[in-house]
Amino acid sequence: MANRNLLSWIEISKKALSHNIKSLAVLSGKSKLAVSVKANAYGHGLLEISGLLINHHEIEYLTVHSFEEAQAARLGGWPRKIMILGPVQANMLEALFDYDIEPVIFEKTTLRNLGSISKRLKKNIRTHLKLETGTNRQGITENELEDFVKIYKRYAYLKKPYGASTHFANIEDTTNHEYAEFQLKNFNRMIKKLASLQMKPTVRHTASSAALILFKKTHFDLVRPGIAMYGHWPSKETIATHLMQGGKNNLFKPLLSWKTRITQLKSVAADEFVGYGCTYRTTKKTRLAVLPVGYYDGYSRALSNHSYVLVGGKRAPLRGRVCMNLMMADVSEIKGVKLGDEVTLIGRSGRDSVSAEQLAGWSNSINYEILSRLGSHIPRIIV
Repeated sequence: MANRNLLSWIEISKKALSHNIKSLAVLSGKSKLAVSVKANAYGHGLLEISGLLINHHEIEYLTVHSFEEAQAARLGGWPRKIMILGPVQANMLEALFDYDIEPVIFEKTTLRNLGSISKRLKKNIRTHLKLETGTNRQGITENELEDFVKIYKRYAYLKKPYGASTHFANIEDTTNHEYAEFQLKNFNRMIKKLASLQMKPTVRHTASSAALILFKKTHFDLVRPGIAMYGHWPSKETIATHLMQGGKNNLFKPLLSWKTRITQLKSVAADEFVGYGCTYRTTKKTRLAVLPVGYYDGYSRALSNHSYVLVGGKRAPLRGRVCMNLMMADVSEIKGVKLGDEVTLIGRSGRDSVSAEQLAGWSNSINYEILSRLGSHIPRIIV
């Protein structure tokens, strides 16, 4: 049971994490696992999740977006490989050697600077090239490959790219995967070109959660699941395609529950407004529960008057606008509600539940955003 002194907290299920990792290991087969803990481990807590993953030796890599995330994971005790997917500032490149961190390269100046530092330190560093195959975000075009190869050959301690990767633009939001096939074809052609230039990478990695679930030919040597490890499907389309392929919807269990407490109960007469902007008006005498959570904590303002929370396993609809630090729920139809009662914002209570996917639907968003925007200030508790 959570500390009674907490007004808001997030629970992380150790058992669900183990279940999800087993599913990922089965799906990946002989490919090694590199799991994403960027964005505060998709809102689950970088240090909490990386601490749990230490005992799962199926996981070879953590992938992060920034040097700061990589440093936090390393200082937090993560002993194995770390890959940075995003940019690293020039003044932090030398620290990559100190912390044994592998950067993904998509820009020539960064590679030259790493080469210069490696020469001065007389130290090797593993790098991964990000190949541009059609997402047109971070990445190296096919025409640029020879320029990057020249830099590798200029600096002996760089040797060659240890890895080569890409990222799919349209693999989870559709059941038509022609564009993913187009990108995969581009990736394979660029790998062949690297090989012809005597720069064949040791590992290839392209598979996100959706690709890992749906397309075995994207697995290569290393897979990079993200949201699936946290117990969530990338999209409805991913589930639909998986089921059409004969799969079952039991691969993943959500890790996260978000809870708070009732800090005030109040009676409001009929025909009264609730909250900012007077967006809700009572139609009868109403009992409201005031909750100490708002959009600062990651509960989207777009959920105002659309969502519900669970009190004693019963649904309590939100009334009025979600505020910065507060919101109000209607508990008129729920018997026995008391000050200090536990309220479930995400997760299961009794026979009912409210999911990140439901919140995403009500706020015109996606489960990724609902989870990753949960405030880092909220305590994470392993259960």
